[in-house]
Amino acid sequence: MPWQPSADIGQLKQRAKVIRQIRAFFEARHLLEVDTPVMSHYGVSDPHIDSIPVAFTQDGASKRADMATHMNLMSSPEYAMKRLLAAGSGDIYQIAKAFRNGEVGHRHNPEFTLLEWYRVNFDLKALMQEVACLVDSLLINETLEWHFWTYRHAFEEVLCIDPLTASNDVIRSTALAHVDIQMDPSAPRDTWLDLLMSHCIEPKLPKACFIFDYPASQAALAQTGIDELGNAVARRFEVYIHGVELANGYQELTDAKEQKRRFDVDNTIRATMGKTTMAGDIRLISALKAGLPECCGVALGIERLLMLVLGEKDIAKVMAFNHHLA
Repeated sequence: MPWQPSADIGQLKQRAKVIRQIRAFFEARHLLEVDTPVMSHYGVSDPHIDSIPVAFTQDGASKRADMATHMNLMSSPEYAMKRLLAAGSGDIYQIAKAFRNGEVGHRHNPEFTLLEWYRVNFDLKALMQEVACLVDSLLINETLEWHFWTYRHAFEEVLCIDPLTASNDVIRSTALAHVDIQMDPSAPRDTWLDLLMSHCIEPKLPKACFIFDYPASQAALAQTGIDELGNAVARRFEVYIHGVELANGYQELTDAKEQKRRFDVDNTIRATMGKTTMAGDIRLISALKAGLPECCGVALGIERLLMLVLGEKDIAKVMAFNHHLA
C-alpha cells in the first residue's frame, strides 16, 4: 500500500512559501484573516456542484443512522463569510479546505484549498485588478499580459456570434458544428453555451484573461445589471491562465428575496437533473435581510495557482496527499 506523499518535499516547501506570500499580500492590504466551519447544516444548491454529505451524532447519542444529524462538507466558505460581512467584519479573506463530490482528475481533487476574499465597496474592475496583482506577485519566471474581455467579446472573437442575443437555434447549431458530442437537443441554452465555452472559447483565450459580464441566467450569487448595449448581464468574472480557470468573482448579491428565489430555481433544476435538492441556507438569508454591505468577492483555487507557479500539470504534485493516497 503506497504511503509516500503525492508531491515531493521540495514542492511542499514551495507550497508553504506561496501561502506565506499570500498571507503577506493581504496583511499589507489590511484584510482580516477569518476561519469558518468546513461542516455545515446547509450544502450548496448550485446544480453543477455536489456537496459531500456527512452524518454527525452527538456524544452519547445513538449511532443509528436515522438518529444522525445530516450535514455537508462545504464546497466554499462563501455563505459563512457573507454572514461575517453582514456582522460588520469589513474586508476579509480565508484560506480554507473545500470539498466537492465527484471531482477527481489532473486538475481536480475532492478535497482542495480555496483562497476566498471579500472587499467592501469594491467594484468588479478593482477586484479584477487586485487578482491580477496577487498572481503577478507570486510568479517568478513569467510575466503575464492581462486581457479583459466581456463574455460577448470572447464569443464574437472566436465564434462570430453574440451569445446574449443569438437565438437558441443558432447557439445549438454552432455547438454542433464545432464540438463532436452527443447531447440532448432540448438541453437548456446555458448548457450549450457552457459547451462552447469549454470546448471552443477557453482554448483560444489569451494567455491571461478575465472574462466578465456573463449572461444574466448564469448569475449564480452575483448581482445582475445592464451592459452598454442594453442587455441584462451577470456582474461576475472568471480568470483564465493558459486556458485553465483559476478563479471566479462576483459583485455580490445583497437582496434576500432574490437569493431565496435563486435557491428555489437551483433546486428546480437539480430535480430535473435527478439530483438531491438542497435546502437554502436560512442563516445566509437572515444575514442578507440584516444587511450585507455592497461588496465584491472572489474564490481562487490554491492548488491551481500552485500548478501555475510551480509549472506542474497534475494537482497531485502540489498537495501532500491526493485523493488516492488520503
